[in-house]
Amino acid sequence: MSETAAYTPPSVWAWDKVVGGQFSNINRPIAGSTYDKELPLGKHPLQLYSLGTPNGVKVTIMLEELLALGHSRAEYDAWLIKIREGEQFGSGFVGANPNSKIPTLMDHSTTPPTRVFESGAILLYLAEKFGGFLPRDPAKRTECLNWLFWQMGSAPYLGGGFGHFYAYAPTKIEYAIDRFTMEVKRQLDVLDRHLDDAQFMAGDEYSIADMAIWPWYGNVVTGQAYNDSATFLSAHTYTNLVRWQKEVGQRDAVKRGRMVNRMTGDPSEQLRERHDAGDFDTKTEDKLAGKATR
Repeated sequence: MSETAAYTPPSVWAWDKVVGGQFSNINRPIAGSTYDKELPLGKHPLQLYSLGTPNGVKVTIMLEELLALGHSRAEYDAWLIKIREGEQFGSGFVGANPNSKIPTLMDHSTTPPTRVFESGAILLYLAEKFGGFLPRDPAKRTECLNWLFWQMGSAPYLGGGFGHFYAYAPTKIEYAIDRFTMEVKRQLDVLDRHLDDAQFMAGDEYSIADMAIWPWYGNVVTGQAYNDSATFLSAHTYTNLVRWQKEVGQRDAVKRGRMVNRMTGDPSEQLRERHDAGDFDTKTEDKLAGKATR
């Protein structure tokens, strides 16, 4: 692959052209809202505003796992936020998350309502609120948080780095693809070596660390991310990671959580909005239209 023409950065960068490839319409160098729109409010205290991307799936898996444990107060409304249409820049969303990224959670069981943004923070908030999926033993708790924060720091290299330049960038740049492929394969090796003698990320206890990592790296090893990049990355060679991905993916709550706010893949596995546990039983066409039972 040939290199692109040499580029000399200007002395002062200016936002004077479209950048970002497929996502150019949502990329900008300033924060804040671009239009006025309040967030919808459902019947449950927990209101999630999200999209079925890896970061969004983390939270819906957690909520479904909590419900499976019998935590009825974890019932939630999941509203679809179409980021390619710029819905994350509405005034209500920006008020809930000044960073304008999904997912965002509003907890109306508190006065005033508590806003929680950043997917890792939401997982930790829910784990502490309901006392689930965060080990109580201090050493195991610390190991869980080690891997939770590892994921939060590593995923930008996977998605914004490798995923962007390999799958989405309008121009393929050999240096960028090589640089981020090297790092992603290192990360896969980190996970594979760790899981050689650990059932789950925090040891023998399934936790929010698994919920954080699975939607990202699980999609990579199964070929469901970045134009089926699994072959390019030789993902099948990370056998411990593949084993873990299958084990986590077989959980019923994970299967449900993966459906919520999803807009891609098999239509029967998409639940655009979720407002009640019975919504998973609605007809496929109603799921796609967001006509879940309310």
